[in-house]
Amino acid sequence: MTSTYDARGRRVGATMVEVMSNFITQVKTTDSKDGYNAIQLGFGTKKSVRKPQLGHGKAAGIEKPIRWFREIRLQSTDNSQQTDDLRPGTEIKLDQVFSIGDSVKVTGTSKGKGFQGGVRRHGFHGGPKTHGQSDRHRAPGAIGSGTTPGRVYKGKKMAGHMGVDQTSTKGLEVVGVSREKNLLIIKGSVPGPTEGLVMITKLGKIKGYTPPPEEKPEEEQGEAEKSAEPAESASVDSASVAEATSAEEATTADKGEQNAS
Repeated sequence: MTSTYDARGRRVGATMVEVMSNFITQVKTTDSKDGYNAIQLGFGTKKSVRKPQLGHGKAAGIEKPIRWFREIRLQSTDNSQQTDDLRPGTEIKLDQVFSIGDSVKVTGTSKGKGFQGGVRRHGFHGGPKTHGQSDRHRAPGAIGSGTTPGRVYKGKKMAGHMGVDQTSTKGLEVVGVSREKNLLIIKGSVPGPTEGLVMITKLGKIKGYTPPPEEKPEEEQGEAEKSAEPAESASVDSASVAEATSAEEATTADKGEQNAS
């Protein structure tokens, strides 16, 4: 994580996510044996990859070994839209999907916290701190329902393993995009530990987002300055011509007065 500035100029905490190129490794449609519309994305590389994964990538036209495979369902049911853009072996880059001001959902695996009690795991308030309750401050309390039904209901909130669950955070804002370093800067924190694998889904634009004015390239600025220089000289020349004309008129008028006299 780091700190940066959002569109309103406020200093906020942000997470830097490295988004390398994603490759389409498989396209599933309702007409195929899969029976539903989805695409499979391949991401990352490593030295040793198992032969089934290596062969699956080569079948899609990808020579380098793929480390992770993830499947994404498609909302569109029109198979004709998938034939041109979504083909196995197609590379999807960072700037083709995300831009500053986008609202995204980040899905990842939360940090593992081991075996935890009810206070930390579920937010229990604990027992009273007076009247002799010296050892019941963080106790869960009663868990049964009496003789009937004489058992503990399924799903009862109790102490147990905490973390290592799929967690999603919605409504996060993209405050920066670095195409050179393949970095996506997201406002706030995202689920999972450092160097964890996350899935980023674009939801739309942040409500009330106003894009900053576009800066002109240096070449266009130079051309604008050059075009402005002749206009200034033309105004100066017209002023000098006007002064010269008025001087000639004054001289002619003086000559006319002398001849009249």
